[in-house]
Amino acid sequence: MDPVTNPFVPGAGTPPPELVGREQLLEKSRIALSRIQRGNPAKSLIIVGLRGVGKTVLLVSIEDLAKTLGFKTIMIEAPEGKSLAQLLISHLRQVLFSLDAMAHIGHKAKRALNVLRSFANGLKLSIGDVDLGISISAEKGIADSGDLEADLSALLVCVGEAAKEAQTALLICIDELQYLSPADFSALIMSIHRINQLGLPLILIGAGLPQILGLAGNAKSYAERLFDYPSVGALPLNEAIEAIQGPARLEGIAFTQEALQEIFNQTQGYPYFLQQWGYEAWNLAQSSPIGIETIHKATQAAIQSLDESFFKVRFDRCTPSEKRYLKALADLGSGAHRSGDVADQMNDKVSTVAPTRSKLIKKGMIYSPQHGDTEFTVPMFDQYLKRIMDSPPPAKQ
Repeated sequence: MDPVTNPFVPGAGTPPPELVGREQLLEKSRIALSRIQRGNPAKSLIIVGLRGVGKTVLLVSIEDLAKTLGFKTIMIEAPEGKSLAQLLISHLRQVLFSLDAMAHIGHKAKRALNVLRSFANGLKLSIGDVDLGISISAEKGIADSGDLEADLSALLVCVGEAAKEAQTALLICIDELQYLSPADFSALIMSIHRINQLGLPLILIGAGLPQILGLAGNAKSYAERLFDYPSVGALPLNEAIEAIQGPARLEGIAFTQEALQEIFNQTQGYPYFLQQWGYEAWNLAQSSPIGIETIHKATQAAIQSLDESFFKVRFDRCTPSEKRYLKALADLGSGAHRSGDVADQMNDKVSTVAPTRSKLIKKGMIYSPQHGDTEFTVPMFDQYLKRIMDSPPPAKQ
C-alpha cells in the first residue's frame, strides 16, 4: 500500500484516525464542561490507565471540545523534577491577559495578574524568561505567604473570578499527574476543592498512571469525593477490530477476519500497539484485503520498532539495580506479583529491594494495584525484557 495514505499513526499522544471505545468518557467530559459553563457544579476528572491506552489523546480531544464550547484552556504535562507552580505560571499569565481583553471594563483579570505576581514572589520562583509584564505589580497579602496550598488556592480563586467576570470558563488539563510532588498534588486538590465551594467556572481534567489513585487519597482524604476517576484500558475485540478496519475502510482497503484476529492476539487490544501493527501491515501489504501472512511480517516489524523506541526509551532511564528488579518481575510472568516473590526471585530480602521498587514506582515503570503487589505500567514490557535480557540478571549494585 502507498505509505503516503497510511491512516495509522503510532506515536506518543498522536490522535488516531478513529477514536474508538472512548465515547462514554468523552460524553461524560462534555456534560461536566457544559455544567461548569452554566454555573452548575460538576466533578473534575482524572483519567487513569496504563501506558499506551490513549490518555493523552483523550486529554487533547477534551481540550478541543472545551474550545468549541468557548472555554479558555491550559494544557500542560507534569515532568519529573519541575514544580506545579513553574508549570502553571506562564499559562495562567496568557489566560489572564486574554480574560482582561474580554472583560472590557472589568477589573478581575487585572487583579488576578497582580496576584499572580504575588504568587511568584511568595514562592520565590525564579521566573527567568517568564515575563509577567513590567506594568504588573504584586498585590500584597494575597497568595504571597510562601505556603503553596494556601497561595495556589488564592490564585486560582482569583483566576476563576476573572473567568466568571468575562462570562467564560477555564479548563486546566494536566497530563502525567503522577509526577507531581506530594506537596504540589495536595495543593492542587485543595485548590479545586475551594473552586468547587465557591462555584467558580474552572475545572481540572487530568490523566495519570494507576498509582495516581493512591497518591490522591494520601494527599487529601476527600480527594475520592472531589474527582471522578474514569479508567481506560485495552479495547475489547469488536472495538479493536473497528480501530483497524474503520480507518482502512475509508481508504478503500480491507483486512481479512483472520488478519484482524491475529492483530488483536498480538496487541491484546492496546490502542498504541493497534496503531503500530496497523501501520506496519499497511506499509507491507501489496493488495487488499490484507491477510494473515502480511500480519506475521508486520508483527516482526512492529516488535522491532517498539523495542527500539517505545520500550527502550523507558528501559534506558533505569539504573542497573532497577533493571535487575524489572527482569525479576518479568521472569515471574505477566500480571501482578507479590513484592516478596520479586525479592525471592532476586535472592534478596523485601526490605533490601524496597527502595529500588519505590524508585521504579516514582519513575512510572511499575505500580501497586493493591498493597504488596507489583505490576508493570507498560503493557507487554515483560516480553521486551525477556527478549533483551535472556542472560542471567546482572550482579547487584
